[in-house]
Amino acid sequence: MTPILMIEDEPRIQRFVSKGLSAEGFSVTCASTGAEGLGLALTGAFELIILDLGLPDVDGFELLTRLRRQDPTVPVIILTARSSAQDTVEGLTSGADDYMSKPFRFAELLARVRLRLRASAPAAPEESVPDPVLRHADLELDPLAHRVRVAGRAVELSAREFSLAEEFLRHPGQALSREQLLDAVWGYDFDPGSNVVDVYVRYLRQKIGPGRIATVRGVGYRLVAPEDYTDAQG
Repeated sequence: MTPILMIEDEPRIQRFVSKGLSAEGFSVTCASTGAEGLGLALTGAFELIILDLGLPDVDGFELLTRLRRQDPTVPVIILTARSSAQDTVEGLTSGADDYMSKPFRFAELLARVRLRLRASAPAAPEESVPDPVLRHADLELDPLAHRVRVAGRAVELSAREFSLAEEFLRHPGQALSREQLLDAVWGYDFDPGSNVVDVYVRYLRQKIGPGRIATVRGVGYRLVAPEDYTDAQG
């Protein structure tokens, strides 16, 4: 399991990210202060660091500067509520490899984690690099390029619609409960009693074809195989 260090003082975000990354096969260690985080980071035991800037004891930029003096290579993704262009530029020029603002989609964070780990890994033969594009029949989704095609035709999706489509494509044929979809797409800020999943499934059906997402009574929804759905025109 790839070891990842998360330096973040908000317990809710710690739990949310740890749960998601662990489910994807990563080993996550959390630190709630800059001092604890820097001490762990300098052990060299981690292959990637997720860093919050608003730590209780030290500014994240200062921590990043100290870290880079000792370890200039470990990938660092800043995950912060600071979203100004100035903060983004300062983060990247201070040595971060990526910068994400809160609130965030877990699917996007996961894609960036995988991208940074792949970029820092030793070069592999071209044929061994996995194709990032997710496919199901004539439906294609590229998480990194943020592009969706249906039968070769580009389809414009909102950020939430894209994240929902990605979750279905990562689990084709699997019945996904509304709670699972809320957790994956809306993250730590979701309301368990909301009908937002049903609303966005309806939006998504309108754009990629109404028969592709089947309702599983008493459970939720699933992305169905081509032989199991009929086209909206048929």
